[in-house]
Amino acid sequence: MSEPSTELIAYCGLYCGSCKAFVKGRCPGCAKNEKATWCKVRQCCKEKGFAHCAACDTFSDPSLCKANNNFISKLFGFIFGTDRIASLREIRRVGGERYVQAMKDRTKPALKKGERLPD
Repeated sequence: MSEPSTELIAYCGLYCGSCKAFVKGRCPGCAKNEKATWCKVRQCCKEKGFAHCAACDTFSDPSLCKANNNFISKLFGFIFGTDRIASLREIRRVGGERYVQAMKDRTKPALKKGERLPD
């Protein structure tokens, strides 16, 4: 696995450092993946200059944002058993550093549906 870093938090809240594609070198990570032009979350964060959606204060909850709460995001969450919204909520609650420390040894790049990190 790569060195834990907040720079490996994807725009949508996934932790690239725990992603199989990233670890195996098949993906450069969200921030460097220029092929991901289809991703509305990535596009929005780049336009606004945010490292990830948790930094955005336009919405009180990330689930209220249409870019986060769409069919593709829900489909990815179902297929991969991840909850990007839960991850974004936890990044807001505990901060990026603590989120990375909690995610670094996991086999999934995001929290499970409704999961919270320990206080």
